[in-house]
Amino acid sequence: MQAIAAEPETGLVDVAFKVNGERTKLSLDPRVTLLDALRERLGLTGTKKGCDRGQCGACTVHVDDRRVLSCLTLTASLQGKEVTTIEGIAHGDELHPVQQAFIDHDGFQCGFCTSGQIMSAVKVVGEREIRTDDQIREAMSGNICRCGAYPNILEAIKQAKDGR
Repeated sequence: MQAIAAEPETGLVDVAFKVNGERTKLSLDPRVTLLDALRERLGLTGTKKGCDRGQCGACTVHVDDRRVLSCLTLTASLQGKEVTTIEGIAHGDELHPVQQAFIDHDGFQCGFCTSGQIMSAVKVVGEREIRTDDQIREAMSGNICRCGAYPNILEAIKQAKDGR
């Protein structure tokens, strides 16, 4: 009886999902985070690596229309899901209203947290029950700005929420 040589197992997993409306399929280590897959495998560097511990919110993206911290999300868990990054919220050359509001109100200083702030703010703007300044602050509390641009971020969110 002759032994059949097995191919060495690679340990990689295949994951098919959409990113900003485009289908993608990756073969990767099951421990690879969405943040690292976006930045290193797909070249989408708008999502920032801040703390890499889920504490700062700089890596916020949307998965199936919900805010998630991409540094804590394993890419292998995204089979069949839809991911939206900061690169995917504008319509061509037309900025998303939240992006425009951040520009109008100087809602950024160093800009490092801005993509995560904007991705969270997009969801906050769409939530009807969030109306007051305190409710906005609470909803945005998972996103930290090291520069302290919070008053400007608040005004930007209020502008986008009011449709001004």
